[in-house]
Amino acid sequence: MLCPCRGKLKLLVVSLSFVILFTWLYLLLIHVACVCAGHNASRDVVTLVKSILFHRRNPLHFHFITDTVANQILSTLFQSWMVPSVQVSFYDADELKSEVSWIPNKHYSGIYGLMKLTLTKALPSNLSKVIVLDTDITFATDIAELWAIFRKFTEKQVIGLVENQSDWYLGNLWKNHKPWPALGRGFNTGVILLYIERLRRIGWEQMWRLTAERELMSMLSTSLADQDIFNAFIKQNPVLVHQLPCFWNVQLSDHTRSEQCYTEVSDLKVIHWNSPKKLRVKNKHVEFFRNLYLTFLEYDGNLLRRELFGCPSQLQQALEELDEDDQCYDFRRERIMVHRVHLYFLQYEYTPTADGTDITLVAQLSMDRLQMLEAICKHWEGPISLALYMSDAEAQQFLRYAQASEVLKNRKNVGYHIVYKEGQFYPVNLVRNVALRNVNTPYVFLTDVDFLPMYGLYDYLRKSIVQLDMANTKKALVVPAFETLRYRLSFPKSKAELLSMLDMGTLYTFRYHVWTKGHAPTKYAKWRTATTPYKVEWEADFEPYVVVRRDCPEYDQRFVGFGWNKVSHIMELDAQEYDLIVLPNAFMIHMPHAPSFDISKFRSSPSYRYCLTTLKDEFHQDLSRKYGSAALKYLTAQRNI
Repeated sequence: MLCPCRGKLKLLVVSLSFVILFTWLYLLLIHVACVCAGHNASRDVVTLVKSILFHRRNPLHFHFITDTVANQILSTLFQSWMVPSVQVSFYDADELKSEVSWIPNKHYSGIYGLMKLTLTKALPSNLSKVIVLDTDITFATDIAELWAIFRKFTEKQVIGLVENQSDWYLGNLWKNHKPWPALGRGFNTGVILLYIERLRRIGWEQMWRLTAERELMSMLSTSLADQDIFNAFIKQNPVLVHQLPCFWNVQLSDHTRSEQCYTEVSDLKVIHWNSPKKLRVKNKHVEFFRNLYLTFLEYDGNLLRRELFGCPSQLQQALEELDEDDQCYDFRRERIMVHRVHLYFLQYEYTPTADGTDITLVAQLSMDRLQMLEAICKHWEGPISLALYMSDAEAQQFLRYAQASEVLKNRKNVGYHIVYKEGQFYPVNLVRNVALRNVNTPYVFLTDVDFLPMYGLYDYLRKSIVQLDMANTKKALVVPAFETLRYRLSFPKSKAELLSMLDMGTLYTFRYHVWTKGHAPTKYAKWRTATTPYKVEWEADFEPYVVVRRDCPEYDQRFVGFGWNKVSHIMELDAQEYDLIVLPNAFMIHMPHAPSFDISKFRSSPSYRYCLTTLKDEFHQDLSRKYGSAALKYLTAQRNI
């Protein structure tokens, strides 16, 4: 007779075994490698990563082979994204170029299309297996399912691939079409299971080189980059390949057999937009595929910060330490919030000037100010750094807007940096700081996007920088601010014309009827007749727009929404003993627009105004601790208000 205790023990052992197996499966670290170079590929890879994160239940380690541009963009993005259980490593493509630069290549991806050949050299020596993906991939399932196929490899197999779904390697697409040698239809390298440990053991680097050298004697160049060399290698060594089911790489080029890879669209695992046409390919289910892709393109990446195993992140721990009963809890929460940042969302090119006087216009905006961009680009020919506070969906709307604009798409010296929306306040100073940190010139013009600088201001400021010896002195050059209430304005071409418009009532000094003390210290009456720069003194609530060296203090990020965001910055400049110098022949004009949501909240909410006062007091105290006696006058000024 079986002892009941023994039966319970057996059940307990089975249960524990199941728990151990479950834990092993879901704690298994999955490695993913991508080659990513340039601004466009950096945008594409984010959509791929979102689709992987959406479905995943395992920790992930991404390995990116990047150029300098993609490294800066993606390292900032992942650091600010703070996705739990995700590691990221970067490898310098420049150090690998010599490995493949000798190969003539006609593919549009250029030398980066050959970089997958170097992965055994680029990736860590202790890495055993890796999934290698193109950036134009979308996952429709958990990547762990793909990783599990490694267990099906025979002892000799080193590489897993899906058969090519076009007729390219059959050589019948046009007269005299001569593709590289391939096994049957060949294989597509958009999705690869790479058993790196085994590849190194068989001498992969020497083998692919010998294959490429042999075939290039007759082929002269590759047409499909690394894919041609992989296929020629497999033709000679078919025993080394493990063929994957084709739903792991449904290739959406024109004239492919992709529809044979699935019966229902629910069967799909991985979609590969491997046509130069991308979303415009021909396929009877293309609308479904496009909608799936767009879902991840516009998906809120903040939702992917979820914990896998219930362990609180550092951010969650910091939030838990806040007092939820504090009337200003929401403001405190904003101060420690980490926003995702995607730098250089569009192509950016900048060549430094030889004289070291170059200056960047720095501003921030949200979707409702987008219409100002074209006008600013027409008024300011120098470099611009813009931080845009947007949701994922709005960022894609902005991208379409910029690509359709003749003005914007022809300006390459504008850096667009997306700060993704999160929380209930507009983190205006945080957004400003993103734009400020990503400047490539020694000087910055700190402005707002709803101001148009006078024509020629860029050149005038560069001359003023030299004349006022800003390289060796602490100066903040004040650009006097004006405003119009007219949506259509004949913009003044000179100071004389502006003065005439002031006298006629077409223009006004900025905020004279709402917030006089914000700009009154500029001394507009003196400016009217001034011919040389003049110094002004700091006064309470002064918030001019200034030109300073790039190493100026950043904006204080405790101030969100409306109120004191620029005032606090000017106070710190003054505390650091910057001289405030008004330029006699410079001006900018504020263009009318609907009031922001934040100013409406400030006007209607006593709680909002109370918390702003609290933040001001705390800022004053911090300023005193930081600058000592130099900051005493701010406390005195505050008490006198």
